[in-house]
Amino acid sequence: MNVREGEVEVAVPDARDGASEGAGDDVFYNPTQELNRDVTVAALRAYTEREPRASTYLDAMAASGIRGVRAAATGFDVTCADVDPDAVALARENLDRNGLDGEAVERDVNALLYESETVFDVVDLDPFGTPIPFADAAFANARSLVCVTATDTAPLCGAHQRSGIRTYTTLPQNTEYHPEMGLRVLLSALIRTAARYDTAAVPILSHVTRHYARTYLQLDSRATSADDLLGDLGYVHHCEDCLRRTHERDLIAHPPATCDACGGDRILTAGPIYLGAIADSEFARSVRGHVTDAMGEAARARRLLDTVAAELDTPTHYDQHRLCKQWSRSAVGMDEFVDALRDAGYEATRAHYSGTAFKTDATVTEIRDATAE
Repeated sequence: MNVREGEVEVAVPDARDGASEGAGDDVFYNPTQELNRDVTVAALRAYTEREPRASTYLDAMAASGIRGVRAAATGFDVTCADVDPDAVALARENLDRNGLDGEAVERDVNALLYESETVFDVVDLDPFGTPIPFADAAFANARSLVCVTATDTAPLCGAHQRSGIRTYTTLPQNTEYHPEMGLRVLLSALIRTAARYDTAAVPILSHVTRHYARTYLQLDSRATSADDLLGDLGYVHHCEDCLRRTHERDLIAHPPATCDACGGDRILTAGPIYLGAIADSEFARSVRGHVTDAMGEAARARRLLDTVAAELDTPTHYDQHRLCKQWSRSAVGMDEFVDALRDAGYEATRAHYSGTAFKTDATVTEIRDATAE
């Protein structure tokens, strides 16, 4: 079957809804990742304004080649890599179908990155499951930008905690802000991996959508910058009784024995996770400006990017419904709820993780009092 995304048309196998491209016995095309790919194209266009020298792009797990073909259509010199010869043939066919220059190679991406004479400006990792097996090669050999998708959300967010510990060398906790927990666990692991190469992998855009986390990491090849970014790693301490949470920037955890707010002793500690900003607001707005009406998920992409650009940089978000259940109170409209916090003098924004997610500098007790009827 043929599908059209943005400015290109590609041949793909029958569409299947799943975690990512590149899974299963056949070459895989996942239509639910179109939003991810739309944002990727807009991010590449925005990034070339920030870094005009960026010109080479590696689609590391090409599958049908749809992501690489769309990158080529933006003007990048694209290499599509896959270990499946059928995927390589299809990616090459799709480049040709659109009259685009580019290369499709049958190579393991780790071997390609270490052995290639080409230094790729942009490396895009979109594997089935965790990207960690490919992170070292990407950070050791990319020049400017590493784009990463992770679809193993259960280990990331703490639902499969032992798997999360093994894969990400971090203790994740399954809380009501589990989508953000997963993203910050991922960012922590990627930042620590890049630091081994004296490189700071700075998040300039990140989001969690449905069953995946996606981040765009700008590389700064200075050891001092890597050291500074490691300073944004730390721990979150979460009270299961009153939902209060605190955080500390440190590589050693100092969990409280009891909650300062309610006196409870059911404290969950997660970390080391990344506690800094998940996006550069200016870059997110620039990406939003490069979303075109030709994109199939343009409306969703614009809403997502508007929310990400406006989000506070606090390390965790709250869920209004979970708080109202805790307080035996009926929920209200999100705009009304956020406005009540602002009227009380606190910073507050919607958060992109769900329709009832918000961020604020108020404590749980202050949120309760400020939004009481």
